[in-house]
Amino acid sequence: MKERQEILDYGMTLPDVYMDAPFHDDNWILLRCLKNKKAFAWTYERDGQIWVNVKVDPEWRDFWRAAYPSVLPGYHQNKEHWNSIILDGTIPDEEIRRMVAESYDLVIGKKSHTKK
Repeated sequence: MKERQEILDYGMTLPDVYMDAPFHDDNWILLRCLKNKKAFAWTYERDGQIWVNVKVDPEWRDFWRAAYPSVLPGYHQNKEHWNSIILDGTIPDEEIRRMVAESYDLVIGKKSHTKK
C-alpha cells in the first residue's frame, strides 16, 4: 500500500466506520468508529509520503517498530499507544491491514478482530 485511498477503502470495510476531517485541513483524514466516535486511523501527507497513525497494543508496539523501519512512534500522538506507518511500499499490504484492524479492535474494545 502506498496510497491514502487504499487505507481509507480498507478501513471502510470494517463494521460501523466513517471518515472524518475534523481539523479543517484536507491533509488529515481520519477513520472513526461510529459507536464511540474514536479514531483508529489518522491519514496524512508528510515529507512527500502518505502516513497513517494506528493505535497499537504496547505489547506489540516495539515488535512492529523493529520489524519495519517504516513503522515509527506515533507522530503527534502518544508514543506508547500509537505507531505511524509510512506508506513507502516496504511493508506488505497484509501487515498494514493487520495493523489497521488491530487499531480498530483496540478502539472498539474488541480483542481479536482481523479482516483481510
